Amino acid sequence: MRIVQALATTRPFFSFEFFPPRDDAGTDQLFATMETMRALKPAYVSITYGAGGSSRARTVELAKRVQREIGLTVLAHVTCVGSTRAELRALFDDLARAGIENVLALRGDPPRGEAVFTPPPGGFAHASELIAMLRRNYDFCIGAACYPEVHPEAESAERDLSHLREKVDAGAEFLISQLFFDNDVYAGFVERARAAGIEVPMLPGLMPITNYEQITRFVAMCGARIPPKLHVEMEMRRGDAAAVEDLGVAFAAMQAIDLFRRGAPGIHFYTLNRSPATRAIVSGMLAASAWRPDFIAATTR
Repeated sequence: MRIVQALATTRPFFSFEFFPPRDDAGTDQLFATMETMRALKPAYVSITYGAGGSSRARTVELAKRVQREIGLTVLAHVTCVGSTRAELRALFDDLARAGIENVLALRGDPPRGEAVFTPPPGGFAHASELIAMLRRNYDFCIGAACYPEVHPEAESAERDLSHLREKVDAGAEFLISQLFFDNDVYAGFVERARAAGIEVPMLPGLMPITNYEQITRFVAMCGARIPPKLHVEMEMRRGDAAAVEDLGVAFAAMQAIDLFRRGAPGIHFYTLNRSPATRAIVSGMLAASAWRPDFIAATTR
């Protein structure tokens, strides 16, 4: 199913992100994880591209296998990094032949060891260029990324929104946000985007905290901010891995319920290939019917 169709018709709307493992044993484990997640009926699963486009071949093969063998709708990530236009066209031809309908078009991060992104010879410099090519030549449902707390390379929040508008004007049909931990930040970002004429659905991205050191690295890389109160609670549990994960699951569940209450079209979970935390959150919300309007109304009384 095309993701824009699912956004219009599927309630509750959840999606899960995975990354390609490095070997066959990891792939087998990931498929077992996806099988357990299938019972939650995600609207789609996304398969990332790897830092610097390093796992391009595995992304394509994994996307095809997931759709063919597990029967889940797949969103395949593709970046501009390290590929010529001809190579990307060959990749998209492969995805189209496999029946993959959804693509997340990204510029991508610089390859490991490089401080800034440099367009490859014969390649694309911006996600908007990649999106425009897809819109001209293919029939994919195209998604793009957005940054509630501003892209780390953006000159300003205003310029960041301008670049986002370029991606939507080029053909992006929905947006997935970078992770965040403050729902007010996301709500303010959506309000500014709507004022700037960006009307496509904007899925909030949540990453349940499961490891203290890991999440501090992630937020440093992507420019997200951990709210002071949450940071204090994390510090108090720093030496207790189980307590950190319990806190992360509880906090993400509260975030998700509040986002639905505020009108978010769904939730995109960054799973890091770890299913227990995300499965616990979604299972609990489904059991409590936490996505339903009557439940949401009751929580605000």
